[in-house]
Amino acid sequence: MTRLSSFADVQRSAIREMLERALARPDTIRLELGDPDFTTPPHIVEAALRAASEGFTHYTPSVGLPSLREAVADRVRSVNGFACVPDEVVVTTGACGGLYALLRVLADPGDEVLVPDPGWTGYASIAAFVGASARPYALDRDSGFGLDVAAVERALTPHTRAIVVNSPSNPTGSVERREALAALVGLATEHDCWLVSDEAYESFVFDGAHVSAAACADGPVISVFTCSKTYAMTGWRVGYLVAPREVAASAARAQEAVVSSVSSVSQKAAEAALTGPQDAVAEMRAAYRRRLELATSLLDELQVPYVRPAGAFYLLVDVAAAGVDSRTFALALLDEHGVAVVPGSAFGAGAEGLVRVSLCVAEDAISEGLQRLGSALATRAAAGSGRATSARPRSPIARTTTFATRSSAGGSRWAVSLPRARSRRSSASRRRRSARRCSRCAATGCSSSARGGR
Repeated sequence: MTRLSSFADVQRSAIREMLERALARPDTIRLELGDPDFTTPPHIVEAALRAASEGFTHYTPSVGLPSLREAVADRVRSVNGFACVPDEVVVTTGACGGLYALLRVLADPGDEVLVPDPGWTGYASIAAFVGASARPYALDRDSGFGLDVAAVERALTPHTRAIVVNSPSNPTGSVERREALAALVGLATEHDCWLVSDEAYESFVFDGAHVSAAACADGPVISVFTCSKTYAMTGWRVGYLVAPREVAASAARAQEAVVSSVSSVSQKAAEAALTGPQDAVAEMRAAYRRRLELATSLLDELQVPYVRPAGAFYLLVDVAAAGVDSRTFALALLDEHGVAVVPGSAFGAGAEGLVRVSLCVAEDAISEGLQRLGSALATRAAAGSGRATSARPRSPIARTTTFATRSSAGGSRWAVSLPRARSRRSSASRRRRSARRCSRCAATGCSSSARGGR
């Protein structure tokens, strides 16, 4: 076979791997994918239909429609709280496309990009495809995986060209404080590198408030956003970035070489999303909060530890008691119990011993999936009770009777949930939940067709 480039061997996302394994089992309960199960709000769909029916189906400027860029600039000023003009906006193929275009113009082969550990799997892949290296910086495990600016500074080298920060975080759900983000901006300024702020989950915060890094301090900050999560538009593939004019122009050229421009119809949909009613966003946020409370209450009953998120729509569950690594546990959970989750190791060494559970499915599916996870964990823990504990993966969650917390006025509060004594009502409440499960949830996990992404 004729030789391929070294990029042909870039490791693929473990999220996508678990997705494809789950799709091979039609009855799988799908807790692996960050794809909202809500449909795109009607006024957004109607705007796209109207654009298509009126013949708005041609190329657009590579940088994006002028009207959409104006809408983005308005939103950034009013919602995110920092100065922005349309010339600083590039409409991208989701946040993924924006991150790729950015790293394409920020980093040369041999340069380094600092990424959070735990952090989204795509950062390392994108860095690899532009010839750079992803160098992890550890999040603070003791505060629920919050940002540790000192750890970022220790990871810096003369080859560092960009630092990626993600708040709210995938997979941890951490929501960073203004003070920490301001310190990170200062660090990037001092070391002459870019700070890339991935704010894909900006609209889903349950504890504290979302703060954009660019609103915290002046400095070399580039902000990346997407319509995918906020408006349940994962399939529309539209997002945007905000950067200094020169960087924005370069990123638009990088995107132009790959996709020419973002879909014209999707851009009209995004414009309607940003300028139209926001009621659906509030409703989705409330639904994710209910699902989170359901999931954590059930895990408390099952005495399974977890890291309580302040934002996004994921939950990291501690499975170290199984006595195997997180990938082995996740594969066994799928093969033996029909539940798909993502192993923590996919997000970095800092999440080993955990699995990521997505809250993007109906409550019955969450309940059934976590019941099965708890059962699988208990069975493995019992089977391995005779083995030396030193052979087991170390739990990333402190097993003490004290909550690990971090709080500040207007910031986020973090708590590591610990097992509670099982109440007398536990068995009865589980029976009531079982009676409420619909046959569709039990059979399919209320999953949709093939979905990919985060």
